[in-house]
Amino acid sequence: MDEISKFLGFKKTIPFVVSKDVYNAFQKCSCDFNPLHTNVVFARLKGFKECVMYGNILNAFVSCAIGEQLPSKNVIIHSQDIQYKNPFFLNDKLEMFLEVEDIHESVNVIELKFKFLNEQNVIVSKGHIQIGILL
Repeated sequence: MDEISKFLGFKKTIPFVVSKDVYNAFQKCSCDFNPLHTNVVFARLKGFKECVMYGNILNAFVSCAIGEQLPSKNVIIHSQDIQYKNPFFLNDKLEMFLEVEDIHESVNVIELKFKFLNEQNVIVSKGHIQIGILL
């Protein structure tokens, strides 16, 4: 079976948890200590129930999905876009819905779309990823 055909009809639901470990690791590697993410009093003054998690944590989850959940490991990300629709918070359980949107066999490119939903089925973010198939 060739690498491209492995992606025909591919779709997957992937659970993620925004755990304290994920939060701490992202904060450490990003060096982002903005009070919206670190100070609950500040976050509440801005209208949120608690500290808002870093949106780019979702980019790390996207990386995990592409690197670990696709039907082939022979992939590389060419581009991705992500739109943040609603905040998410520490210990939120998110589900990523990932599916192939288009296949360009002539150039070994797969386009995927994704969305993250929280436990209330509210869209937290959505976007697209273009990957190349490594031959």
